[in-house]
Amino acid sequence: MKVSKEELVAVLAQFNPWWRDEAIADLPKWRRAAFRELHTWIIAPPAPRAVLLSGARQIGKTTLMLQAVDVLLRAGIPTANILYATFDHPILKLASIDAVLDAWREREPKVEGVEYLFLDEAQFIRDWGTWVKHQVDFCKERRITFTGSAMPLVEAGQESGVGRWHTIRLTTLTFYEYLQIKNLSLPALPKLRSLKNLFEWPQTDFYRIAEAASTYVGHFHEYLVRGGFPQTAQTDSITQAQRLLREDIIDKVLKRDMTALFGVRRVLDLEHTFLYLCMHDGGLLDMVDLCANLEVKRPTAQSFIELLEATHLIYRLPPFGYGKDVLRARFKIYLADAAIAPAVMLKGKAILEDATALGVATETAVFKHLFARYYAQNVRFSYWREKKDHEVDLVAEVDGEIIPFEVKYRAQHTGVRELKGLIELCESKRISRGYVVTKSLDDFGLMTAPQPARGSGQAPTQIMRIPAPLLCYWMGATELPVGTE
Repeated sequence: MKVSKEELVAVLAQFNPWWRDEAIADLPKWRRAAFRELHTWIIAPPAPRAVLLSGARQIGKTTLMLQAVDVLLRAGIPTANILYATFDHPILKLASIDAVLDAWREREPKVEGVEYLFLDEAQFIRDWGTWVKHQVDFCKERRITFTGSAMPLVEAGQESGVGRWHTIRLTTLTFYEYLQIKNLSLPALPKLRSLKNLFEWPQTDFYRIAEAASTYVGHFHEYLVRGGFPQTAQTDSITQAQRLLREDIIDKVLKRDMTALFGVRRVLDLEHTFLYLCMHDGGLLDMVDLCANLEVKRPTAQSFIELLEATHLIYRLPPFGYGKDVLRARFKIYLADAAIAPAVMLKGKAILEDATALGVATETAVFKHLFARYYAQNVRFSYWREKKDHEVDLVAEVDGEIIPFEVKYRAQHTGVRELKGLIELCESKRISRGYVVTKSLDDFGLMTAPQPARGSGQAPTQIMRIPAPLLCYWMGATELPVGTE
């Protein structure tokens, strides 16, 4: 549709206050851990690629981009060579990307040097994949950062875009980031470069850290209920935070984005499918039961599951292993944030009094933190289950190493008898160490599995018990460098 250049200039001027020598309003000083990676790719890109910030709605993608703009301005980059545009805006959505760039250059003539383009909600740009490919190939003086709230942004242009953009996938706030954004004053916890370091700690360190972490537990439980979205994290009322979460998910993602981006017509069936998953968070997906309960056909349900994953509302974990058995097996489903199910199901803070629900929420949070920590290394996540129903909640395969995690978030201390699945997996795959995520702060420290069968030549598996608040804190801490466990 034809949009006048005057209209485009007026809209762009609103989004780019630096053209008027004005500061960016309400820009938080605190930055997410992902900012370091984004900053590197903008300032000194390791390869000639655009940058895609991918993630769910309302998790801070726009704020990250504007913080990057602020850094460029402070570094003396000419204001005329920086453009921010959001294609969620109706005027920009109607115009072509080329028309937007023409309007930019009419308002702000180019100055010598690199141009920096920040394009929000780029999935609404017509033929965005082809356009980005062309820019990367032929416009070497432009560095492009763009965002998308749906995976089709990656998949639709995958063939033409190979090697043209670097993806930074954002999760909701980690527990560490949640504490930072709320600016809480808590006792300092030590830095931890790797979970492996815990196996070298003396017993006195476990006692000392458990005592220091006592004030973190209440905030961890509130984090599970309030959610890892910046807006809900900073809302005073938990009731209000959960209402905002419901509105963003149900109204904006399920009812608007699914229609606009994917042409979904059976929105009610899609909503029912999502509600079913909220009721079975962290569990194995039983497609037969889902289809029977919701009265939908399997291809329809399968399509809905894929769409929910595409919009970053769920994660799917396959069973451990490869081949036909894996293809026929059931997936495990995790919601994108532990607070989604309580908010959508109108449970409020009730999960804190429900041991089962609290355990499910914790397992969801643990997976999200492991995913956020490892995703850049192309880690394969799965779950393990044996025929006798012995199982391990999460298995990460990192650089050829298998790292199992079992979540036992309950009042009782964890003993060897409760870890039959973890021990069996470690013995069968000759895994030297595993991790158990516990509830009590004094359920923290090293334990050794029973001696393997005689003649196996394998040493007993070392198992590290880590309270969930500490694991989530360390997995999200900015001090953890990329590339270490």
